[in-house]
Amino acid sequence: MATLIDGKDVAAKLRAQIAAEVETLDPKPGLAVVLVGEEPASEIYVRLKQKKCAEVGIESFKHELPEKTTEDGLLALIDKLNKDEKVNGILVQLPLPKHINKFKVMDAVLPEKDVDGFHARNIGLLVQGQQGLQSCTPRGVMALLKAYDIELAGKEVVVIGRSLIVGNPVAQLLMNENATVTICHSRTNDLSLYTKKADVIVSAVGRKNLVTADMVSEGAVVIDVGTVRDGTKLCGDVDFENVKEQCSAITPVPGGVGPMTIACLLENTLLAYKMQKGGA
Repeated sequence: MATLIDGKDVAAKLRAQIAAEVETLDPKPGLAVVLVGEEPASEIYVRLKQKKCAEVGIESFKHELPEKTTEDGLLALIDKLNKDEKVNGILVQLPLPKHINKFKVMDAVLPEKDVDGFHARNIGLLVQGQQGLQSCTPRGVMALLKAYDIELAGKEVVVIGRSLIVGNPVAQLLMNENATVTICHSRTNDLSLYTKKADVIVSAVGRKNLVTADMVSEGAVVIDVGTVRDGTKLCGDVDFENVKEQCSAITPVPGGVGPMTIACLLENTLLAYKMQKGGA
């Protein structure tokens, strides 16, 4: 039976550390969250972020804009937040309406306030292996692997998914830890050919039962980043019940990577605060 990698527990410990440090700070770190349109899932996620900010003592500033907001209107708000000393981190909730260029928006946020880690400069720092603000979910994946003492140096790791939000940055973080990384995706022929060789599998696609027991070598570590709504239930990319009999450690969905994403957002906000104050 595999070890269950408990993201709730690791996230709770990280939030406690953040809260203890924030308590010593004056003024408090501030996070601005910008939501454009009325996407129900995004609204729920934003409320959860605000709740977790309050729990650790980080101030949160919510900006809700209508769906018809122009690109220039959103960029004007970002410029205002860039200049606001109370705001240490800026998060623009994705997805954005189709008429807004998300890359233009990502690069409008000051790199030192880019708590999502999406700015081209922060991505460049990641590739160089230098300190910068890293994308929250990949940072959370790495924190879980570290918390459970999972060795990465010299290991074969397969990342399924090549998104700019998870797949690409997590692959880079893994390489920075001296893992040998293969990135697979929707055009990969015979996915199992790669996953069977892997010591660690990180799946970030959002497709139910994409990873099955016959695709996983005995003793592998499986990190499931995918989230799929199956009726009233939330599940991931991995056939959890069967794969857990095959691997050595596995994350559940929910309760695995998800809690770490928000905990790492809070950590990034604190890091951004310290960078801006010259203390990081």
